[in-house]
Amino acid sequence: MKLSISEKTKDLVLEDLNKANSNFQAHYPGDRPDRQPVHTVYGGAQLFKSDTIQKMGASAMAHFVEYAESEKVIEEVFGITRDKDIASQVYNKIVEKLNSEAVEDFRIDFEDGFGNRPDDEEDETAEFTAGQLAVGMKQQTISPFIGIRIKPFSEDLKSRAIRTLDIFISTLTEHTSGRLPNNFVVTLPKVTIPEQVSALVDLFEELEKNISLDSGSLKMEIMIETTQSILDVNGAVPLRAMINASKGRCISAHFGTYDYTASCNITARYQTMAHPVCDFAHHMMKVALAGTGIWLSDGATNVMPLGPHRGDKLTEDQKKENRKIVHNAWKLSYDHIRHSLLHGFYQGWDLHPAQLTARYAAVYSFFLESYEEAAVRLKNFIDKAAQATLVGDVFDDAATGQGLLNFFLIATNCGAISEKEVMVAGLTMEELRSRSFLKILEGRRG
Repeated sequence: MKLSISEKTKDLVLEDLNKANSNFQAHYPGDRPDRQPVHTVYGGAQLFKSDTIQKMGASAMAHFVEYAESEKVIEEVFGITRDKDIASQVYNKIVEKLNSEAVEDFRIDFEDGFGNRPDDEEDETAEFTAGQLAVGMKQQTISPFIGIRIKPFSEDLKSRAIRTLDIFISTLTEHTSGRLPNNFVVTLPKVTIPEQVSALVDLFEELEKNISLDSGSLKMEIMIETTQSILDVNGAVPLRAMINASKGRCISAHFGTYDYTASCNITARYQTMAHPVCDFAHHMMKVALAGTGIWLSDGATNVMPLGPHRGDKLTEDQKKENRKIVHNAWKLSYDHIRHSLLHGFYQGWDLHPAQLTARYAAVYSFFLESYEEAAVRLKNFIDKAAQATLVGDVFDDAATGQGLLNFFLIATNCGAISEKEVMVAGLTMEELRSRSFLKILEGRRG
């Protein structure tokens, strides 16, 4: 067999290519295997106590029982299909979720939810909430994911943000003998330049050194809330530079709907998660951060599902009005969340326990509606991995195989489907946790 490329030339070319490929893989390691929460609940720091998250769960359940007394209500309010008994599955899964783990992620908020208060008051609140978090850790009353949001590193607020961070982390670790809660994160809002991220990293390093935390233990997430976070002064996309500035400490990027739409001069009435200017930002975030392992989170619906009439002696008309308002707000939130899911944002914000019904209804229905089709396609594709597969009118290739696997990863992660339902698709849990379609095929081929 005749060859014309010398071994020396080939080795030189491959050496350069290996370096370039390795550099690419370092920047794009793929999705992280960790569990990603489906939401983050933000609550003002002035209200946080060790049992706040438990009380939120109880409140969410009471609200659900009052306004969704049967699966028929879930079906009618959210327009969930009657096929495949999905409304019944969603209803039962919501009940189980609200009883077991209503709040997945909670952020003790020193920014918008706290406001600009006197320095003495913010100092006292930072110290008090740190102590309460320590109590919650000991009593196991906190959510699986938790953290704080400090004020932005803008010129007028940077010193206040740093002081709150210092007081909170120093006090917390003093109470816990140097331990942080599992999945603890610091949220940096309104990031506009990479230097704000690198400044927080420098502060993390100083804190870790001075209070004997393991190096790298403090993690952060950034908030994308301005047009300058999408396109910088030079017309470049700064998102990757922001992530690189974190030196591996940034785990997620959260989109701030209302600050972003305000920065685009959108009037208040039209500042919603589904506005086209938000979709543009969503797509920019997806393209810039896809394959990096950075989680993406959408914002919140700011219309609360709360009836205007309170008390035990309501008239039938007042009860009817409350019910209508709650159901309309649930549906609005549901539609916004489904919109986020469609665009590949599998996490979002909730601002009140009453919103959790809509959160879980949207997430569970989104995955359950596609489960049977995805299970058949994935099982057939794995069984016939050496050749392309045609199921119905949908033709699958290797990239689609990974997409189908991603469906099961996310659906299992959020509780929409069970381990048993994963096995129906022909997967083992070990294969699912590998997160790689190619690895599954290699393992099956021996």
